[in-house]
Amino acid sequence: MKIEEVKSTVKTQRISSHSHIKGLGLDENGVPIPVAAGLVGQEEAREAAGIVVEMIKSKRMAGRAVLMAGPPGTGKTAIALAMAQELGSKVPFCPMVGSEVFSSEIKKTEVLMENFRRAIGLRVKETKEVYEGEVTELTPVETENPMGGYGKTVSHVIIGLKTAKGTKQLKLDPSIHESLTKEKVEVGDVIYIEANSGAVKRQGRSDTYATEYDLEAEEYVPLPKGDVHKKKEVIQDVTLHDLDAANARPQGGQDILSMMGQLVKSKKTEITDKLRMEINKVVNKYIDQGTAELVPGVLFIDEVHMLDIETFTYLHQALESSIAPIVIFATNRGRCEVRGAEDIISPHGMPLDLLDRLLIIRTLPYDKNEMSQILKLRAQTEGLSIDNDALVQLSHIGANSTLRYAVQLLTPANLTAKVNGRTTIAKEDVIEVSTLFLDAKASSKILSQHKDKYMK
Repeated sequence: MKIEEVKSTVKTQRISSHSHIKGLGLDENGVPIPVAAGLVGQEEAREAAGIVVEMIKSKRMAGRAVLMAGPPGTGKTAIALAMAQELGSKVPFCPMVGSEVFSSEIKKTEVLMENFRRAIGLRVKETKEVYEGEVTELTPVETENPMGGYGKTVSHVIIGLKTAKGTKQLKLDPSIHESLTKEKVEVGDVIYIEANSGAVKRQGRSDTYATEYDLEAEEYVPLPKGDVHKKKEVIQDVTLHDLDAANARPQGGQDILSMMGQLVKSKKTEITDKLRMEINKVVNKYIDQGTAELVPGVLFIDEVHMLDIETFTYLHQALESSIAPIVIFATNRGRCEVRGAEDIISPHGMPLDLLDRLLIIRTLPYDKNEMSQILKLRAQTEGLSIDNDALVQLSHIGANSTLRYAVQLLTPANLTAKVNGRTTIAKEDVIEVSTLFLDAKASSKILSQHKDKYMK
């Protein structure tokens, strides 16, 4: 008898620089736990970030901005991403880098405004007429093909729906049969069918089947209450940029649903201010009616010193808009020139009038002990085994160069350990790879010593 192992079809999780970040690591009183949620140290910065998150959640932060300032490799981006984790998936989070604004396709200010609009969500609440319940019967009725031949076509579908209050049998159009097939609906599933559009939404498996042995993980939902035919509130989340892009080439009505229904992939074109003003009017109308709610999200601009005086002036004006997100800047620069205005030297390379608007959060360099804990976390995230002596050696290298460089040595050290017949990274492996590669300081020292041998 031949037995084959079934390989998992689950995609391998990609690991990035901040895959280990799960939140800010604060306790119930907002006090930072020294090592928690993938973050180590930076306790004052994390506590300050926690206060900003609470202000965002209580909707008292719109149109304001925060600056994360500190030397390279001190966790500025990590804390910003941790704030996004704390806010949850329902709050838009739009990351960008300062150099992105210098595009050959569209204006600098247009790139900024596009990302501003991506960071502002709109939660649309609609009351729809639906048929909802647990599927008790699903029978496609076939008939002879009117075009002739031997094949048969589905003339209609008989479906039975059950709720806690009663049951109903429906005769549906064959086009809905295609939707049912696409959603993989079967007897025992809880679904709803929109009365007007015929759209089908599978909500999960009825919890009466929860005791069944099932190889696949299922989401079980309770049996719906009330009548099968009812009015149900449906919530949809979009961003203002989605509405802008959908209406750049209008194809239908001007109501909010038409806007969302017109999302199409098109060539990158600038969206006019006039169109944005019209969309803002429609959005404000729906907010006033109570059918939509504005959700100010977060725009994270890393390497903010890369922006120039023109974009800083535009940012200043955009932050004063009635519809503005929360903006988080990050920079590793000290006192330097403001780009585009060579005669102005300013802290962090930002104009003083914009700095006056900011809450500034400072990040500090890590000590050896904190570096060791971060390196241990990174090794666990990357699935690497490392002993304590190797961790001490790596943290010593990080203290003399940078934490980023020490993290970069983890994978080469692991490969060296395998070549040496070990499954765990040892101190010898770290020493070996550190002699093969140079950090920025060592490279700079060699350049200064042998400058006559290099081209200028």
